[in-house]
Amino acid sequence: MSESESEFSDRRALPLWLTVVLGVAGTAGALWGLHAGRSLLAPVFLAFVLTVTAYPLIGALVRRGMRRGLAVAVTVLVIDGGLIAFALALVVALGQLATVLPQYSDEWQDLVSGLRTTLAGWGVGPEQVDQALHSIDPARLAGALSDVLAGVAGSTFALFLVAATVLFMTAEAAGVPERLAEVPGTTRLRDALGGFAHNTRRYMVVTTVFGFAVAVVDTLALVVLGIPLALLWGLLAFLTNYVPNIGFFLGLLPPTVLALLVGGPGTALIVVAVYILANFVLQSVIQPVVVGDTVGLSITLSFLSVFVWTFVLGPIGAILAIPLTLFLHAVLVGQDPEREWARTLLAGASGAERTRRRPEHPRRSRRVTGRRAPVPPPSGSGAAAAGARPSHGAP
Repeated sequence: MSESESEFSDRRALPLWLTVVLGVAGTAGALWGLHAGRSLLAPVFLAFVLTVTAYPLIGALVRRGMRRGLAVAVTVLVIDGGLIAFALALVVALGQLATVLPQYSDEWQDLVSGLRTTLAGWGVGPEQVDQALHSIDPARLAGALSDVLAGVAGSTFALFLVAATVLFMTAEAAGVPERLAEVPGTTRLRDALGGFAHNTRRYMVVTTVFGFAVAVVDTLALVVLGIPLALLWGLLAFLTNYVPNIGFFLGLLPPTVLALLVGGPGTALIVVAVYILANFVLQSVIQPVVVGDTVGLSITLSFLSVFVWTFVLGPIGAILAIPLTLFLHAVLVGQDPEREWARTLLAGASGAERTRRRPEHPRRSRRVTGRRAPVPPPSGSGAAAAGARPSHGAP
């Protein structure tokens, strides 16, 4: 056993197996607690991510001569206004879908009859087909959508909680870096939180821009093909773009089924081809060239985080899966110098390469051999206040 391994075993207070068991039990208990309080925590987490994403807007407005209080108010209006507008658009679109679906009951019955005949030739009985397709009859789907619409329209408390939390978080975020800088021993925590804020903004901005581009292409194609509720499916494509890996399929399925009812298999295949082409060109070719690896998480971790956060927080958890995973990564792994192996395993290929190239600590690179590092200006000056902030400008 090497000297470092001996020192590590001496520092370990508990056996390794007991540490693992307690860690798994604590994680399970924490996830259960989050799941139990998801109706309250999901809106709070959404407000937190929105605040982190829009925080640089305050500094941009202040640099252009706007007073800080007014800049905070404008930022809050932008976040809450956009959120309310998106919620209203979603409610209207779902209401239109619940109205349109029953009009295609005859087409659905014709499709089921043709499918029953085809499957009968393959040896599948009609009872199995009816049992499999009974739950997705357009009339039953319309009733289910009416219930969903009522639930969405009744979620005014959640919307109010998000709007109010954004207001308080945005107003308070300005002093967080300074308060952390006054606490000794928080250098690594500030750097980790700064990296989380930077990666979260990068992910949200990139996903929003390219998701909007994909949604526009999909909507125009659906309008040309004559698919009903093209704007709804474009809105769905934009929203599901925030769900890593599986969001594309969630946004593709509804318009494909409706295209099958309206125009038959040929129209449905065209819809699938357009969605795949737009997704591949914009998100698999152009996006990596423009921004590269957005967050530095492994594909497996990104994929599994969707299921974990969806179980814990519901649909909002699927949308916030990457930002919440980045936050936990920063708090539990990023600030701990002994967790370099975990950072390497959890990072993607390019993220791991960046980790290997990054110096051990950013402040150590400022040291100059043979002389002392420059002394920062007094704490009352603006330069010192700026230097106390993380390199990423995290709130």
